[in-house]
Amino acid sequence: MKSLGLIAGTVFFGMDWFLDVSENIVETPFGSASVFCGERVAFIARHGKDETNYVMPHRINHSANLSALKELGVDAVVGVHSTGSLKTGLAPGSVVIPDDFISLFNVPSIFQDRPGHATPLLDPGLREALFRAGRQTGAPIVAGGTYWQNTGPRLETKAEIRFIAQFADLVGMTMGSEATIAVEMDMPYASICSVDNYAHGVAEVVVSEAEIREGAKRNASTMALILEQLLNNTKEE
Repeated sequence: MKSLGLIAGTVFFGMDWFLDVSENIVETPFGSASVFCGERVAFIARHGKDETNYVMPHRINHSANLSALKELGVDAVVGVHSTGSLKTGLAPGSVVIPDDFISLFNVPSIFQDRPGHATPLLDPGLREALFRAGRQTGAPIVAGGTYWQNTGPRLETKAEIRFIAQFADLVGMTMGSEATIAVEMDMPYASICSVDNYAHGVAEVVVSEAEIREGAKRNASTMALILEQLLNNTKEE
């Protein structure tokens, strides 16, 4: 892997390996995307650079983001996702490398005026590389699991969580869309999920946006260590 495309939250801007990046505005057929390019990583802040221009999940231009990374010539893309746990046995603080996802509504596509029926998947080789990197860091990492994507931006009701927990392990708002566009663009893509909270009703705690953000901050250093190990591993190969 010569270079890695990374799509994640703004919390990663505080990490040391983003100190020497430069912002590039990449124009694509689907709109412009802001990409922070370094020696080893091309980074897109999924929700924007700061809170003053926050991009809500249902308004993210996934096609522009993935197209920009493709135009920059990245070899593979990793999405870092904040998720809620649908299982009492999958505690906040865990890290999951999902092997499948469910995304039934408002699925984006680059195919608007020509035929295209992509078969969605998460790249097995990249998934294995992420899991190996996680094991090397000693992180509480889980190989496999199903991610359920809801449209957002609101969180789910308790009844909705009881329903989707029958079919999935994690819930979030962005990964399925990114994975779909990546497959349509023929780009290897995998996700690493930070379990930041229990979903609504799974535990005796009322889920709040503040709790989710605090969980993401706590887990960001673990995620960064795994990604750093991934880059070191691929550099040695």
